[in-house]
Amino acid sequence: MGSVYAVANQKGGVGKTTTAVNLAASLAVAEKRTLLVDIDPQGNSTSGLGVARDSLEATVYDVLIGKVAAEEVVQPTELAFLQLLPANTELIGAEIELVGVRDREFQLRRVLQALRPRYEFVIIDCPPSLGILTINSLAAADSVIIPIQCEYYAMEGLGQLLKTVGLVRSRLNPGLDIKGILFTMFDSRNNLSHQVAQEVRRYFPDKIFRTVIPRNVKISEAPSYGKPVLLYDIGCKGSVSYLELTKEILFN
Repeated sequence: MGSVYAVANQKGGVGKTTTAVNLAASLAVAEKRTLLVDIDPQGNSTSGLGVARDSLEATVYDVLIGKVAAEEVVQPTELAFLQLLPANTELIGAEIELVGVRDREFQLRRVLQALRPRYEFVIIDCPPSLGILTINSLAAADSVIIPIQCEYYAMEGLGQLLKTVGLVRSRLNPGLDIKGILFTMFDSRNNLSHQVAQEVRRYFPDKIFRTVIPRNVKISEAPSYGKPVLLYDIGCKGSVSYLELTKEILFN
């Protein structure tokens, strides 16, 4: 039964999708059978793995509303050990359609129950919000990975997400764990980055990944080529950092 990690932060632009895509790719490079679930209506994880969002006949949206089985929607990728459950803008409709569904918070968990035995890791890329899709993701996950950018409002956003995790843990998923807080787009030349990192470490000393993802142009360029950074430039600092993060997850 595969381990399920939700990559979540309600703030946009913090490296959430970048982390989901590149962590999944790094696990696949380590020959771990991995599924990346794109539960964000923007579909950036989908396009980031080279899958054309607008040409898909079915997506995770169709799976969530019970129109099609998940096995029929899963897509292959360039990496032999990595598969994708894709999304596009149709997923916006799920926020409305799930409102009247009984136990709507558990729709994704039900979907993954059928898929988990096939994989060693399932990575969920959550939307940049705390709506029903993110709640579904947290209810389905074993652990949550929280990417944050070391900027002025980082602590505020982190506090809101941790409150949501606590509510999900108390009402929907008692086993939900915080795997770790990941500093992303870290600029070592910026004093504010160091100050925010120091502040977060002070509040959560046992929940910070040792690996820090640097601000790196190759990480930014890779999605436009439909590739994780590992396939775009294996030797860049971004690739090395995500491989280090993967080691940390695998061996700690």
